[in-house]
Amino acid sequence: MGKLAGSLWNLLLNIMDFVLVKVFRLKLSEKQWDNLVQFVKFGLVGVSNTVIAYVVYIIVWQFQVYYVVANLAGFFVSVINAFYWNNKFVFKSEEGEKRSTVKAFLKTLISYSGTGVFLSNALLILWVEVVHIPESVAPIINLLITIPLNFILNKFWAFREKRKK
Repeated sequence: MGKLAGSLWNLLLNIMDFVLVKVFRLKLSEKQWDNLVQFVKFGLVGVSNTVIAYVVYIIVWQFQVYYVVANLAGFFVSVINAFYWNNKFVFKSEEGEKRSTVKAFLKTLISYSGTGVFLSNALLILWVEVVHIPESVAPIINLLITIPLNFILNKFWAFREKRKK
């Protein structure tokens, strides 16, 4: 992590600590704090994913490409981004952990495919064709459903820790 990014991250951690401990007077165990920090990291990666997927969707859609195909293009670019940052920043390997990069990428692709392709496109068609939500807004609504599902699948399946025996 770069110096500026590291400083911003430490500032965010200090703000989180202040708000949770001083303002809300919550007492978190070390494991609870670590899980919260991991979820925040996942959220930050998710924000970049969302922006990337949406920008690619809009760019492709502007070329008169069918909106479902535009959504697929955004999906594939965002999965590559998600894997890179989740592997390096959110669910990074711990000492003694064995992880196959190829296997983790394939699991990430499968996880995101389930929520980002099948579920997202089914919901996209529902929002656009049935509920008549604008094509430019419908993908944003999908995020409320797909983000939590992606975190669970990535944490407990794609990047699950495996210790050496």
